[in-house]
Amino acid sequence: MNFIKILDILSDDKLLKEKSSRRDSFQQFKNVGKNVALASIPFALAATSSKTKAATLAMGFGNKMASNEDVLKFALTLEYLEREFYQLGLDSGVIPAADETVFSTISRHEDAHVDFLLAALGLQDGDLKPEFDFTGAPGGLNLDPFNDYPTFMALAQGFEDTGVRAYKGQAGALANDNDLLTYALQIHSVEARHASQVRRMRGEKGWITRSNNSLPSAFAPIYGGSTPESNLIQGGVNLSGLFGSVGGDDAVTEAFDEPLTMNEVLAIGGIFIVS
Repeated sequence: MNFIKILDILSDDKLLKEKSSRRDSFQQFKNVGKNVALASIPFALAATSSKTKAATLAMGFGNKMASNEDVLKFALTLEYLEREFYQLGLDSGVIPAADETVFSTISRHEDAHVDFLLAALGLQDGDLKPEFDFTGAPGGLNLDPFNDYPTFMALAQGFEDTGVRAYKGQAGALANDNDLLTYALQIHSVEARHASQVRRMRGEKGWITRSNNSLPSAFAPIYGGSTPESNLIQGGVNLSGLFGSVGGDDAVTEAFDEPLTMNEVLAIGGIFIVS
């Protein structure tokens, strides 16, 4: 099953086109999940396994757990940023025709994520939306992503890689709400597919090795943080040197997405937030 087909299955028309209540949005997403059984099984297990929930809850306490509402508002900021970025990119003409289908699909998913989060929070489109500047001027940069395709692609990778780590970082805060946790982990899955596709389009592996990246130095925090992507300790076990015959320490870091804290993500996003 190719990338576009997987992501189109994850983008249910009702979820994309209808403004729904929080309860309806949960039900729609559950129905979509039935159509992507293999893709969703790990995340469904993550939401229902008592052992996994306990570990997720512990991770949340370790990160000074935020309230569900705080996490949803935090996620909404990220999704607003991604939605506007892809909308502007598609409108600008910077994306080559051969790549438009991919970014149109990704853009629809960001629309759906924003709609769901607004419904969950009981808000209207535009509520709590920051003003964005994709030149990076708020962070002291001078980028031109809507006239320079390599820059657009670099930012797309940065935003998607940040999204993957951001959702993992806040999963613990949602561990006591099965519906929200399930949805957040499934967004995490979609963001990971976005990230993998964009990385491959840029000529990189579809996953992160250690904290290596080809983005401008200002984006190094995307791969760093208090638990960097180069982390080799999982579940309290140091895995360094244990897998020499199957990729070694590089493979260990490639096998796990590491979390970013809310403050770490907001610092990254702040490069593009005017107010």
